[in-house]
Amino acid sequence: MSALSSLARLEAVRAGVAQPLATVRHVHVSDAPLVLIPLKLAGEAAAPLAVMLGSAPDDPSLLVVPQPRNRDLRFAFAAELAKLVLNHIETSRGEVEELPPGKEGDERIRYGNAPQLLVPNRGGVSFLRLMGRSTRFRSTEGPYAVDPAVPVLGRWLTWFADRHDHPGSSLLRAMTEVLRLHWATGQSSVEDGNLAALMGWIDPPDGLDGPAAAARAEDPVACPPAGPATDPTFDNEVLAPAITAYDRSGGDPRAGDRLRALIGGQLTPTWELMWRAVGLLRAMPEGASVQRRWERDRDAFTYYHQTFGEAYPQARRDPPVRAARRLHDLERAQDAYEAQRAFDDPLVMAEHRLAGQAFGGPVTECDPARLDETGKRPKLRPLLRVRTEDPVRLDIGTTVCNAARPALKGRIVEIGDGGVLLELTGGMGRKLTPEPGAVPMVGDRVCFTSLSEGSFGAAKFPDREDTPWTHGGPPEEYVPTDEDAEEDWS
Repeated sequence: MSALSSLARLEAVRAGVAQPLATVRHVHVSDAPLVLIPLKLAGEAAAPLAVMLGSAPDDPSLLVVPQPRNRDLRFAFAAELAKLVLNHIETSRGEVEELPPGKEGDERIRYGNAPQLLVPNRGGVSFLRLMGRSTRFRSTEGPYAVDPAVPVLGRWLTWFADRHDHPGSSLLRAMTEVLRLHWATGQSSVEDGNLAALMGWIDPPDGLDGPAAAARAEDPVACPPAGPATDPTFDNEVLAPAITAYDRSGGDPRAGDRLRALIGGQLTPTWELMWRAVGLLRAMPEGASVQRRWERDRDAFTYYHQTFGEAYPQARRDPPVRAARRLHDLERAQDAYEAQRAFDDPLVMAEHRLAGQAFGGPVTECDPARLDETGKRPKLRPLLRVRTEDPVRLDIGTTVCNAARPALKGRIVEIGDGGVLLELTGGMGRKLTPEPGAVPMVGDRVCFTSLSEGSFGAAKFPDREDTPWTHGGPPEEYVPTDEDAEEDWS
């Protein structure tokens, strides 16, 4: 926890309401996201109990498994869920955009939109990930055949779960994570995992402050858990008798309707909280780099959708080269994401200024026309002195960039009582005189940072066939086996 977020938490306790950690919204929020609230049977790893889902606050769909231990009912539930989720995926593509040809002259396209899935918390993400693994290898033929849509759903859920791991992606987001990115509460990070308590601090009901609203959220009757686990008292006193009554009735629809009504009552409060949270996020202005990250999401969605029929289901474990490449891509994405958020938002940049990785203040000296004539040809190298009271923990020679214009780069020449002396090295044009407005003048307030969207470039990895012996050598061509399709649902 940084000093600034700690201060915001203390201020939240004093004021009785959550404090902002951002001035702009750092995630994309679709016009019609698919909100999913999954529930599972207590004590079971991946036995689905119900899910409430929909793309409009006044039009939820409720799917229930009246006996989660019954395999046929579980996969019938998966088939119903698949139809709704896959319909959302197909209707969220938008118009096709034609892009400039790639390096090899290949034609490229990008869908104008992409599906967005929102779940209440990280537990919901984990449940979708496990459900994807449990369904993507299912056979559509033979004695245990499932609906053809079930393995398709499993592959898509696995893909969404993988994109959730990608820093900055908005395709699958947990609402508690998104809210904590923008607000600080006066409770612990563990308590922030409770959506009702978190929303109690951010948007308390009339007549209550944050602590009182969060305390009310601890009441499982007034605020049922947001899943995927249910409240133990509800399980023992309400759910278990209802499932038993359904079993004894031999699957009587009336018993199923009673069970459906009980579970719907557990999910409806979370459904309302999710859409309240969506409204709060939409009210915030969007960060400048959000749309660029959403374009990458759309690129990833377009590619996967276009190649879906040509590939096998995702393997349980990545081969060595693919795993190394994925880890490298995640590290690069994290590096770029942190820089983009800081460039977009002065409150986020303040965190880096307190940490000594950025500094800001007025320009006290400026030599915009200075030339470096030590080489064969003169180079434009203006000098800039910035007076700052920030704790600068950067070394002489460190490359920094302007937070307002990241293309404007410089090198730290001197750090002293008078501030930081910079030699500007790029982003001023190609002539020996800077372009108008490119170099800050005396009196301008500036902020420079060592953060960079591309602090390290893409690495080169061997082809699959050249996997070194230290990592097992070239792996065999992946083909799903019966072992992959083993029953995962308890």
